[in-house]
Amino acid sequence: MRAHHIDRPADLDDVRESYDRVADNYVHMVRTTGMGDIRTHPWLKASVDAFADSVSGRGPVLDVGCGPGTVTGYLAERGLDVSGVDLSPRMIEHARRLYPHCRFSVASATELDLEEASLGGVLGWWSLFNLPRAVLPQVLALFARALVPGGHLITATHVGDEDFRRTEAYGGVPVRWTTHKWRPEQLTGLIEQAGLRPVAELRLPADEHTGPGVVVMAERPA
Repeated sequence: MRAHHIDRPADLDDVRESYDRVADNYVHMVRTTGMGDIRTHPWLKASVDAFADSVSGRGPVLDVGCGPGTVTGYLAERGLDVSGVDLSPRMIEHARRLYPHCRFSVASATELDLEEASLGGVLGWWSLFNLPRAVLPQVLALFARALVPGGHLITATHVGDEDFRRTEAYGGVPVRWTTHKWRPEQLTGLIEQAGLRPVAELRLPADEHTGPGVVVMAERPA
């Protein structure tokens, strides 16, 4: 029996099918342009490195919404006991091919059955913005419960006041998903309500590729 119920998003199947469609193009763009690869973005890499240092030795790490495993693989290189899950079976196929030394499985953030205090770290790295506004707090509460005392969450998402309905992505591939944008103070408020203590925040201005973003790291109090 699941210990933590989370509402199923009404558009879950549409989102899964959309990411299956864009997976091949997305992987190609990561490999050829560096998009989505933290090693080409110094501030994002520094954030993930700080997270890795903070969770080292605290237990397993779970990359939720790992896509093709780019960050999962990087953290494995850092010596962490890390695994990845993603809603899209096609993304997981790529992850298993690109990073065969890592563990990957297909699952939505809303379908995870995590034991209390079972993880040293959790990532929601540009992967939680598709969750409806009423569902994200439930997922954050699950993450908080799954962390050991002193464990850390890192999450990154798009900043704004309005939701954006995407109809194409990554080279014009047709998709159906909503990007739910958050103000940084709204996101940190939800993280605090989940029982975590924010410890760092990085705000990213818009550039030629994307709008503004925010990275937040938080700790489960000891």
